[in-house]
Amino acid sequence: MQFVYHPEAGQEFLHIEGEVYNYIFKVRRHCKGKELALRNMHDGYIYFYKIDQVSRRDALLTLVHKEYKEVIPKRYLHILWCVIDPKSIEKTLPSLNEIGVSKISFVYCDRSQKNFKLRLEKLQKILINSSQQCGRSRLMELEIMENFSEAMRQYPDVVCIDFSEEKLQCSDNIERVFIGPEGGFSKEERAQMQRIVGLDTPTILRSETAAVAVASKVMV
Repeated sequence: MQFVYHPEAGQEFLHIEGEVYNYIFKVRRHCKGKELALRNMHDGYIYFYKIDQVSRRDALLTLVHKEYKEVIPKRYLHILWCVIDPKSIEKTLPSLNEIGVSKISFVYCDRSQKNFKLRLEKLQKILINSSQQCGRSRLMELEIMENFSEAMRQYPDVVCIDFSEEKLQCSDNIERVFIGPEGGFSKEERAQMQRIVGLDTPTILRSETAAVAVASKVMV
């Protein structure tokens, strides 16, 4: 654990309870007198607090000092990702967060199952837990888009990942990519694409595997 997330980190005193309390004292086994590193994940600072008071349900922390320490990706990458099974997204999200993806737009494409409903609150909790472990200092942006056409109108510079003679290269200066769902993009969606590149592999990748492969090739 690199730090503990708290939205009010930076205040002189912090009252800790609920999930954060359980994590600090029941999972990490911290005790009174110890010093903790906390972030609010929006101002770039890491705040160091001393645990002053601990009861059975809550605790009081006092700010000792702070340090400006941004841990952010060296490049910007925005992934537009056709909606797939939320369980697959939840399993893959920590890897994309660690790699350094800046933003993910979840798009309901023609071959996305419309009964799949994404809970952004749950996904943000996954990102917070991942960031606490890997040290990333700002949260990834998330959004949901209703259809492929809307995504293409809003992000016309996106590069779509599909079968193509042109292959994605590590040296490509790409900031925005579109990953298809299981079964790939429909003919109607392909007709709207401005640029398509493929991955240099003879195998067919699952949607979540393609997302990690593309992010790794562009970012790492």
